[in-house]
Amino acid sequence: AQLVLDLARGGRGPGPGPSPVGAVVGATGPEQAAALRRRMPDVPFLVPGYGAQGASAADVAVNFRPDGSGAVVNSARAIIHPSAPPGGWRDAVAAAARRAKEELHAVCAAG
Repeated sequence: AQLVLDLARGGRGPGPGPSPVGAVVGATGPEQAAALRRRMPDVPFLVPGYGAQGASAADVAVNFRPDGSGAVVNSARAIIHPSAPPGGWRDAVAAAARRAKEELHAVCAAG
């Protein structure tokens, strides 16, 4: 975390805004993610682990800043390999993406 903070501070231009340096923070360790968010409030997080890897939207919520920004959540397997309903794989992928968006939006809006 300290290296990321040092790089973020060194790469930041004048004025407010997010850091130009980010961190990959797994969603399956929400306690550790919450500690990292407290330590690095301006650092954007890339958050893998949501969906097929086991993390829920509630687990992911700690990665966001209080205003709901600051994190990009990755969910590849749960979206590109869903169980195909009678409508076929396109409908299944669209439904999985829609479900993820709704779940994640709900936890961002709640914060």
